Amino acid sequence: MAVSETELMLKGYGLTTAEMFYHMPDYPHVLNTFIWQDYDLAPDHNKLLNFISFWQKEIEGALHSVRFSHRKMIAPGEWRNVVGEFPLH
Repeated sequence: MAVSETELMLKGYGLTTAEMFYHMPDYPHVLNTFIWQDYDLAPDHNKLLNFISFWQKEIEGALHSVRFSHRKMIAPGEWRNVVGEFPLH
């Protein structure tokens, strides 16, 4: 069963965005970029490291460098379930 993004964020996951710079297979002196995004746990970043490992095994373009950022969208202490109705006029 798939877990929703909100459930992941409540478990401490944050949005990780990585920019991969890689050498074009046919033109090794030319760099290209690829953007990858997923919810991941800091500081281990297992999903990102698994993707980099997959890239190195399966993709022809050799990685030059990887730049990434991680941001927690919400934390468990910040979430409040508010139920209510506010009538206007």
